[in-house]
Amino acid sequence: MSTANSKQLFAEASKYIPGGVNSPVRAFKSVGGDPIFMERAKGAYLYDADGNAYIDYIASWGPMIMGHAWEPVIEAVQKAAEKSTSFGAPTEMEIELARLIVQEIPNVERIRMVNSGTEATMSAVRLARGFSGRNKFVKFAGNYHGHGDSFLIKAGSGAVTLGHPSSPGVTPGTAKDTLLAEYNDLEGLQALVAQHPEDIAAIIIEPVPGNMGCILPEKGFLEGLRKLCDDHNIILIFDEVMTGFRLGFGGVQGTFGIEADLITYGKVIGAGLPVGAYGGRADIMEYVAPNGPVYQAGTLSGNPIAMTAGYTLLKHLRDEPSVYEQMASRCMQIENGLHDLLKTKGMPYQINRIGSMISLHFTDQAVRDFDSAKLGDNQHFKDFFHNMLREGVYLPPSAYESWFLNAALSEDDISKTLEAAKRSIDKL
Repeated sequence: MSTANSKQLFAEASKYIPGGVNSPVRAFKSVGGDPIFMERAKGAYLYDADGNAYIDYIASWGPMIMGHAWEPVIEAVQKAAEKSTSFGAPTEMEIELARLIVQEIPNVERIRMVNSGTEATMSAVRLARGFSGRNKFVKFAGNYHGHGDSFLIKAGSGAVTLGHPSSPGVTPGTAKDTLLAEYNDLEGLQALVAQHPEDIAAIIIEPVPGNMGCILPEKGFLEGLRKLCDDHNIILIFDEVMTGFRLGFGGVQGTFGIEADLITYGKVIGAGLPVGAYGGRADIMEYVAPNGPVYQAGTLSGNPIAMTAGYTLLKHLRDEPSVYEQMASRCMQIENGLHDLLKTKGMPYQINRIGSMISLHFTDQAVRDFDSAKLGDNQHFKDFFHNMLREGVYLPPSAYESWFLNAALSEDDISKTLEAAKRSIDKL
């Protein structure tokens, strides 16, 4: 498999773009080698600048639920673009998408559109602080909420991949208001809250993390978190940028039956276009400008093309819930197939899966939090990643990222993936 064109493009990109990429994980620093430059995609397949085809298990980090270049979205976007790519003024499509979400997600009474998941989480925490009159908030080690200053303290994903758990440029004054807890450790969280009984505005969490691998909440953890917030008048923020409308139409809230006070969305609600949103209880959301004093704005927020794409996808997912069953079934096939292959190999491993999200960790210990995620044999993962890439299977280029399946994957694609996995594992 030749990647000569990708190598040339990366060398050229590095002259003008820091690291040659516009988002760090794309640089392949965690797995080594040069990044692959993509030219197009269709269905479950990516096609690179050298003409190589790959079965895609990233789905643009989650939003391409129906596969790439899904015709209903493409057609809707083309029609919307003919009217203009941006107005800087309200449009009816903003109402349509907001109405769809508010009517279908019980505890989302108001929603504000933004341009990215990072914007959504930054805005949600600011709103929680403004509404509560408190300054501190709690995040969990290994949870990644975007690159806002307050969040870059033991963040997952690219921050870990690059060996920088926090980032220069984050001031001590900013960091002191971020309290750190361990995921799946309810007792530790309770003790932390007890130390700051009147200071905590919000607790923000990836209820099912996807940035230290796919990790599941243990029994009682989310329920205990909800009660703790109720008992101490703390605003609970679910970061569902990855999981919202992916694990099911109701996201983690629907899957586990637990409601947050504020929820952040991204990726899926734009069907792959740059978009994010935050929503929740009306009394909190009405505290946002122009109705309230907490300021947040964006020229491209509610962009008509992104709103059209998102509405087209979400309406389909609402009307065709079997999509989720199909993706979960395919993901289970991957899980079972990997179990069979790795047991035969006799090497230590863990597989975490929920719905259409899955991750593989080369360790003999259960992966339940940030510390256990770091115990995986990253050299094994690097070798496995490149073996699979040469076999035409594109996995996330980091041991700290969840894989995302899409509904365009066929039985034949799953069979090809597992055949590639067998050859890849045999070489480890």
